[in-house]
Amino acid sequence: MSANTDRYETAVAAYFEAWNAEGRDALTKAVAAAWAPDGTYTDPLADVRGHAGIADVITTVHEQFPGFVFRPLGTVDGHHDTARFAWELVDAKDGSAPVAGSDVIVLDGEGRIRSVHGFLDRVPA
Repeated sequence: MSANTDRYETAVAAYFEAWNAEGRDALTKAVAAAWAPDGTYTDPLADVRGHAGIADVITTVHEQFPGFVFRPLGTVDGHHDTARFAWELVDAKDGSAPVAGSDVIVLDGEGRIRSVHGFLDRVPA
């Protein structure tokens, strides 16, 4: 595994840590660790900039899907400052995954996320 691959894996692990953080304090710390201060998150349902906006989006998703966790699907693929990966939102009780998607992230020089462009591949009817 090259240093670049490690960089992408580390950034994506921090991303999932933020999405799976429990409690506002843990979420705030995890978002700050994963994203650059002016980082962005954009998907079909959200378009926000900055740590507070990103934390609010994550909180909203957890309110809509209580007891669910995000987990990666497959491997992280990256080049230059850009990486892509797939994920699913899984019900911790029964293992069902009604939501799945893929994200493209761009990293800053310190390996933090500068931007996320998310795509929803599977959503509930």
